Amino acid sequence: MAHSRHYLMCRPDYFAVEYAINPWMDPSAGADAATAVHQWSRLKDAYEELGHKVSLIDPIEGLPDMVFAANGALVVGGRVYGARFATPERAAEGPAYLRWFTANGYEPVMEPTETNEGEGDFLALDEVILAGTGFRTAITAHKEAQEFLGRPVVTLHLVDPRYYHLDTALFSIDGRNVAYYPGAFSRGSQEVLRRMFPDAVLASADDAAVLGLNAVSDGHNVVVNVEAGELALDLKRRGLNVIPVDLSELRKAGGGPKCCTLEIRA
Repeated sequence: MAHSRHYLMCRPDYFAVEYAINPWMDPSAGADAATAVHQWSRLKDAYEELGHKVSLIDPIEGLPDMVFAANGALVVGGRVYGARFATPERAAEGPAYLRWFTANGYEPVMEPTETNEGEGDFLALDEVILAGTGFRTAITAHKEAQEFLGRPVVTLHLVDPRYYHLDTALFSIDGRNVAYYPGAFSRGSQEVLRRMFPDAVLASADDAAVLGLNAVSDGHNVVVNVEAGELALDLKRRGLNVIPVDLSELRKAGGGPKCCTLEIRA
């Protein structure tokens, strides 16, 4: 069943690939901001056509990755756990997103002491929060988030540098079940996922390689990268409505639909 969601997004007016902080980024290849804005706008339109609310944070010149709003915070039950980025190139984004939440009346808001990249490595389900570590988010941030949010946090270890954030390798289908690519996780974490989600959708290496798992679901409608054809078919077989989008320009920086989308959970 679809549920109305509230998303925070950031228009990619200053999008560029000026540095390389993940395997997807190649500054010599560059990126086109106008194309990125067009593709991003289609994603925003898709959310609004589904009846979801979209709020916007103003982009800041000099922060080309600010479009990836999911990394800006984790919001559960109206409580805002801020981000503290692992790389200096994105460090200013954490305070910028916290300022937006404070200015818009959200409380409590926590400025973290531990390194974490928001919903990039945290996924809130109905009863637990899945949390990635291995490349960006410190495992100590999992404990900090659990204490602040009052939700149990399950740690998952990422082992493939292409899938440097949890949201590049796993997404929530409906709050109780997930889709994921096993090869992105350590053996122990694969076993945890098998036990927790015996009915999960398992993505192929090919679909993972086009960031097909960087998807957004409202419980019935799933917004997914257009290139992830096999995954789309698997989701349709489950009775889900798949909405393909083209975010190929933003993928040049390692981003997809979910990277562009921070869910505000009241």
